[in-house]
Amino acid sequence: MALSAVALCSRALLKLGAEAISSFNDSAAEAEIASALYAPVRDAQLASHPWRFATTYLKLNRLPTAPAAGYPYAYQLPDRFLRAVGLGSGSSRADTEPFAIAGRQLLAEHPSPVLTYIYRPDEEDTPSYFDQVMIARLAAEFCLSLTESPTRARMLAQAADDEIRRARQIDSQQATTQAIRSFPLIEVRAGWTGGR
Repeated sequence: MALSAVALCSRALLKLGAEAISSFNDSAAEAEIASALYAPVRDAQLASHPWRFATTYLKLNRLPTAPAAGYPYAYQLPDRFLRAVGLGSGSSRADTEPFAIAGRQLLAEHPSPVLTYIYRPDEEDTPSYFDQVMIARLAAEFCLSLTESPTRARMLAQAADDEIRRARQIDSQQATTQAIRSFPLIEVRAGWTGGR
């Protein structure tokens, strides 16, 4: 069951023993803190790892104006873009092409690249294991503002780190492991007969 932003914040607040909120516009201090911290915490958690549910691919359209220096081509970054994972040629997402991010543009040497990137999905599209990450991290972030207890905040931060490790492990199992197709060191060694 996917949770809304307000529901995630409410569960984090309940974890602290604070009052749940029904909206970010509530008059309570909890709503003000949740409203201020939710989006930055969400984006930081999404960008911190190449989550499979938040990774996508896009063939980029070149901007008409070339960059001033460094790369021959510029591309507009997509909406909801959080972090680049890699850039492939138009024929393959796996090849790594050189690139740089400058403001809201991606600069590259390839004229038709495919960007692999982390984006901001709607809360309704995140899996339950990421909801648990958000609840744990939000509780840790809200703690100091609401309880003024650094000891409790550190405990909650450690619990959030543990939750993130579990979620990353689950997320890593959401695709088939790719076999190494070619590894030059093994090929060289197999061809080496030794000089003895």
